[in-house]
Amino acid sequence: MLHISPKMLGRLEELEADLLARLRRAEEENWLGEVEGINLTLTFLRAKRDETQRRTRRPAVDLGIPQPRPRATGSKE
Repeated sequence: MLHISPKMLGRLEELEADLLARLRRAEEENWLGEVEGINLTLTFLRAKRDETQRRTRRPAVDLGIPQPRPRATGSKE
C-alpha cells in the first residue's frame, strides 16, 4: 500500500480543492459519469489524508539493526 509522506498533506489539500471545483463544473454541465469519478477520487484522497494524519500522530518504533545469529558450537559447517 502506498504511504503518503506527511510533508505532502498540503498538496493533498490543494488536490481536494481542485477536485471540488471540477465537481461543481461537472454538476453544472450534468456530466454524471464525471461526477461519479470525481466523488470516488475524493473518497480515496480523503481516506489517504486521514491515514497519513493518523500515522503522523503515532510514534515511530525503533526495531534496531538485525544482528547475525551466533553459530551453535559443534556445528559441522
